[in-house]
Amino acid sequence: MVKWTASGATAPVSACCAGDGAWNWPRWPRNVVGVAVLAAAALSARSVALAGFGLDSLIVIGASTVVLWELADVGGARQQRATRLIGAAFVVLTLYLAAQSTVVLEAGFHPQHSVLGIVWTATTAVAMFCLAAAKAATGTALDNPVLRAEGRVTLVDGVLASAVLAGLVLNAALGWWWAVPAAGYVLVYYGAREARGAFAR
Repeated sequence: MVKWTASGATAPVSACCAGDGAWNWPRWPRNVVGVAVLAAAALSARSVALAGFGLDSLIVIGASTVVLWELADVGGARQQRATRLIGAAFVVLTLYLAAQSTVVLEAGFHPQHSVLGIVWTATTAVAMFCLAAAKAATGTALDNPVLRAEGRVTLVDGVLASAVLAGLVLNAALGWWWAVPAAGYVLVYYGAREARGAFAR
């Protein structure tokens, strides 16, 4: 399929990503359900990490909304503002993860095991990595920095899901309660770098 850019140039778009952000629509219900599932799992296991991942899902929903808003602007005037809004989402996520990881490590908080959390984060990680690759390819094909930025938000979501999953498994198998907050610091660096890049454009 061929996709027209604002300038009239054409670029190929994969079928899964065609339709001016259509790939975002199937993802919205999953993220909305995901917030509810993660809230239930976080309360059951008393897991700050699962609660943090629920917040990340809300940020991802917001980033997807920004992309749809930007793509609806035929003239392209919203592009810089949309990129900075996504950068602001990275700032929020980075600040939360830094605070969350520090508090959990300092308090020595030991969460309970969560089978529901393990299953949900495992399926989410696979889905987010696939979506991130598709969005990166589409953003490059269309030369659209907003799509590329939102693809990086999705990639962070996948990495965070993997980190939370690893922490949940290590906590359940070996009692390593500190694994999730420790992994959070890696994402703090990545999120800060992406936020800086978004505001520099």
